[in-house]
Amino acid sequence: MEIYLPIAGMSINLFLVVGIGGMVGFLSGLFGVGGGFLLTPLMMMIGIPPAVAAASDSNQICAAAASGAYAHWRLGNVDFKMGGVILAGGILGGTIGVQLVKVLRAIGNFEFVMKVVYVLMLGLVGSAMFIESLRTIRASRGQDPEAAVAAGEPKLARLFAKLPLKMHFHRSGLHTSAIFPFSIGTIVGIMAALLGVGGGFIMVPAMIYIIGMPTIAAIGTDLFQIVLTSANVTLQQAFVNKTVDLMLALILLAGSTIGAQFGAAFGKRLKGEQIRILLAIIVLSLTVKLFLDLVITPSDLVSLAPAKGGGH
Repeated sequence: MEIYLPIAGMSINLFLVVGIGGMVGFLSGLFGVGGGFLLTPLMMMIGIPPAVAAASDSNQICAAAASGAYAHWRLGNVDFKMGGVILAGGILGGTIGVQLVKVLRAIGNFEFVMKVVYVLMLGLVGSAMFIESLRTIRASRGQDPEAAVAAGEPKLARLFAKLPLKMHFHRSGLHTSAIFPFSIGTIVGIMAALLGVGGGFIMVPAMIYIIGMPTIAAIGTDLFQIVLTSANVTLQQAFVNKTVDLMLALILLAGSTIGAQFGAAFGKRLKGEQIRILLAIIVLSLTVKLFLDLVITPSDLVSLAPAKGGGH
């Protein structure tokens, strides 16, 4: 069944898009990520223009994350105070990122910059998560429980806790500086606009390994900030760059909202280190795919030229 996407300027199979949305929604609920790091490249692979894919993903991520955030809120996994600090940074970063997208589209380098940033960020974060999670799993199997806890303790948390502007975050059991959460929120806001992501692949590891939050609280809080950060980016992309395809976003939403509920329920069956290492494997696999896209000569060199409308 073919449907026409007005902003993307193309027809596409309805069930293909719904299926992709459902798969990414499941990952959203399971890992506490918006899923954009996977969904944007998938949309590009089936022919959606990069700028439209990124902006429309931000739209559906907002709704999918809302579904997952609600599920985690019912379980008591959301630190609203921490989420508010991160959100303040996310709104600032999103505003900066939308203007950056406008400039890159004007000079015709948007897709290249998008893929380079994806490879660098996903490669770094995926490697760090994989190594740390593997170390924690090995420690829990080969040592006593106290040693395992020590092995999994965030090494940078004590350093950032010494920064000024300290706040008490009751749900996370932390008394730490608000500077780093605000800063990482700003970075995620920029990435949300540039890559069409919720930022979970950056935010969740930062919350766990640097801020020092419990894994399950980090996931729930991240989904909460994703909802409002993505909403801000979507509105600005629609007005400034006119790249939000509502038809595409609604179809993706149909699958992702349901998938997120199943993901959140399934996540309760896994340990924190198991969730992290699974996410690391997915992130590293996607990094390899995007890197190959960069180094292999494209079949259509015309697609590298500046484009109108969809923003190839």
